[in-house]
Amino acid sequence: MKPIAVVRRTSARHLLAAGLVTSLALATGCTKSEDDSDNKPSASQQDDAGQVVASPAAGSGPTCTIDAYGGQKLDLKGATVGFSQSEKEANPFRIAETASIKAEAKKRGIKLLTANAQSQFSKQISDVQDLIAKGANLLVIAPLNSDGWEPVLRTAAAKHIPIVTIDRKINATACKDYVSFIGSDFVEQGKRAADQMIEATGGNGEIAILLGAAGNNVTTERTKGFEDRIKEKAPGLKIVFKQTGDFAREKGQSVTENLIQSKPGITGIYAENDEMGIGAVNALKGAGKKPGDVKIVTVDGTRNAVQQIVDGWISGVIESNPRFGPLAFQTLDTFTKGDKVSQDIVIKDSSYSKSNAQSDLNKAY
Repeated sequence: MKPIAVVRRTSARHLLAAGLVTSLALATGCTKSEDDSDNKPSASQQDDAGQVVASPAAGSGPTCTIDAYGGQKLDLKGATVGFSQSEKEANPFRIAETASIKAEAKKRGIKLLTANAQSQFSKQISDVQDLIAKGANLLVIAPLNSDGWEPVLRTAAAKHIPIVTIDRKINATACKDYVSFIGSDFVEQGKRAADQMIEATGGNGEIAILLGAAGNNVTTERTKGFEDRIKEKAPGLKIVFKQTGDFAREKGQSVTENLIQSKPGITGIYAENDEMGIGAVNALKGAGKKPGDVKIVTVDGTRNAVQQIVDGWISGVIESNPRFGPLAFQTLDTFTKGDKVSQDIVIKDSSYSKSNAQSDLNKAY
């Protein structure tokens, strides 16, 4: 295998531009909502699980090529790919994400090196440095935080290692510091969660937000989408409480316990992931509340959360699709062959409500 010789270039075209470029439409059975209908892939392939994935170069928007990034073509089958997982795999999202990466690497016959940061950012930085030291030619990173990646980027640049990030963005320049970001439209997730909250509450009352972890774009964008949509469509809903639950069930429960004490008349809770939402359910049960007393809307799409819709405790769940494997490796394959890939690649998310939770429970992860 030839090494990738990279000469870094900087120009205006390397600047990261936000935009929805590529979609991943699911044929795994998750029911599409009406706002999904106009976001269909223009070119697709199907993986073994039946997922339909759009080409990483489909759509319009800023793209990246190996010539623009700097480097030589590479046969992906002969490469070693390093995957850095950010969080403990007690979280169903992370379990499904890692499983998808491993399955696709195995399917393609690619050597995969893996590491798990156990929700410690300093460990993730050292993990990625270690993957590079072990010979990774390409990197797929699920970042814990958006900031603080300079040491990794310097090391990767020195060794000419292309990087694809999934799920969360890093604060760096696309097609210079990294090749592409693959993830959900988190602002849109927040908007869709707000729509479900408006429907559940009738657009009136006091609501709380259980914020995700600070320091990453997921929390910021899911909050922005939710707040903007509430302000636009439901002025009768007042956001009276916001506190981080760090994307953790235990923290979501303890924050909700405090919420119930300080705001006993709370109407609804928007949890920015399922784990915090399930923690909120546990707190409500402990306080003697009944299903539906407080409307809860969450984001992720785990089976446990969808079951809570069936049981009446959660009103709606917006999926955040964790099945990045096919699209991540297709992006790397396309890029290393010398073809263009999108700098922002959007994976398709579905949703669950009372109308489909029972029928689609087996499609949740």
